[in-house]
Amino acid sequence: MTRAADGRGHRHTRPTPLTPRTPEDPGTGSTEPAVCDNGTEHTPPRKRGAVAVALMLAMALAALDSTVVSTAVPQIVGDLSGFSAFSWLFSGYLLAVTVSLPLYGKLSDTFGRKPVLIVGAAIFLLGSLLCATAWSMVALIAFRVVQGLGGGALQATVQTLAADLYPLAERPKIQARLSSVWAVSAIAGPALGGLLAAYADWRWIFLVNLPVGVVVLWLVVRHLHETDHRPAGRPPIDWAGACAVFACGGVLLGALVQGGVAWPWLSVPSLALFATGLGLAALVVVIERRAREPIMPGWVWRRRPIAAVNLALGALGLLTVAPSLFLPTYAQSVLGLGPVAAGFVLSVWTLSWPVSASLSQHVYRRIGIRNTAMLGIGAATLLLFAFPLLPYPGQAWQPTALMLVLGAALGLFQLPLMVGVQSTVGWTERGTATASVLFCRQTGQTIGASVFGAIVNGVLSARLVGMGDLDSVTRALHTGTAPEAARRAVSDAVRTVYLGAGCAAALAFLVLLFLAPRRFPATD
Repeated sequence: MTRAADGRGHRHTRPTPLTPRTPEDPGTGSTEPAVCDNGTEHTPPRKRGAVAVALMLAMALAALDSTVVSTAVPQIVGDLSGFSAFSWLFSGYLLAVTVSLPLYGKLSDTFGRKPVLIVGAAIFLLGSLLCATAWSMVALIAFRVVQGLGGGALQATVQTLAADLYPLAERPKIQARLSSVWAVSAIAGPALGGLLAAYADWRWIFLVNLPVGVVVLWLVVRHLHETDHRPAGRPPIDWAGACAVFACGGVLLGALVQGGVAWPWLSVPSLALFATGLGLAALVVVIERRAREPIMPGWVWRRRPIAAVNLALGALGLLTVAPSLFLPTYAQSVLGLGPVAAGFVLSVWTLSWPVSASLSQHVYRRIGIRNTAMLGIGAATLLLFAFPLLPYPGQAWQPTALMLVLGAALGLFQLPLMVGVQSTVGWTERGTATASVLFCRQTGQTIGASVFGAIVNGVLSARLVGMGDLDSVTRALHTGTAPEAARRAVSDAVRTVYLGAGCAAALAFLVLLFLAPRRFPATD
């Protein structure tokens, strides 16, 4: 490990090649703080258990609120009306999370993780309380945006703190636990929302966040003690860049969310939003190039490891949309399963994903991070391309087995890349690097939902000519009275989406092959 001075006189750390640590290394067995090569102190194991619980609870809050509302939509609409705008209950939350990630990443590098996590949790709880008191659909959507602004802080800071608290040898364990939280939330969220809406009131969906959030705040305030790594002189916050990034992301992602839904893709509103977004993107570049401490620094794209992972996990966000949104419809309309069984077909990949992620360290310590990720995404590519080859109508075990193996493949892909990126930067850059990865993954999901939604609508419209509009066919499929041609149309649409997802996975493979370094450098 060597240190050098940059052109402004600041000291920075030159990365050293990433090598596995042995069990005798600091941080694996000692009760004293483990000091990394860059001088960062890791919290001793006996002191960080409470903080790990707080991180998992905070992640659960952010993850559950992406899914818990879905099954309570009928009750919410029945109480507040506004069915035409209910999709923004999800879109507004996700947009706020996505566009706020870069800001929180930079703030955590400047002021520390603890104050950002506390403020973010407080904003999230305020948004939850406001949602429970909403008097109209417009008010509820606005308060969901407030929730999302807090959720962005939770996601970015939790992932960064996980890397701060644990040395390189132990990071896969905590990251796998966080992945497990997402898996459990994906299964438990809709069930919890349905139970609360059916047996209590939909407002309790948001009120249950309050006691959990209070526990998170208490654990963080009481047990999280950070070593001060903040730069001397406290550089100014790039508020102009933050506002420009927020506006640009909001406009472009809003155009993607509403395009083909609220208006046609080539309509005046759609083109106007995209043009405005591109203009704001140019403004972001100008502001960030002049800023002393930019919110979106150029180094996240100039450094090969981070740029490659950003692009690869952006493709991951895109490809995960295919099964998440369209497999349950396929299971019910084509396979004839009920809602519970259809949910199980999808949920099996959330079971194998964290298990594979937790075991991935044993693979990348032998063959390297890039090769492990390529192995995972290569297998995922083959599995996604195999889905259209399933027989029609087929049996439920066939897509279930495919999804089980797909989850294992993606676990090998995602977690090593996240660990690799966080290991290439020091404390003062880790929040920004982590936020850039999460931002790209969230953006990929938004793009995937728009693109694959348009593909499904296009295929169904072409196949269902003369059968009535999509709404009537959807109702017929739900009641089991739709003609065989309608079932085949749904099958063709979902198979086409899986082909698109396979192309996204192949793109991620090529990105890693040609852009990612063979060995990820490490600063700790």
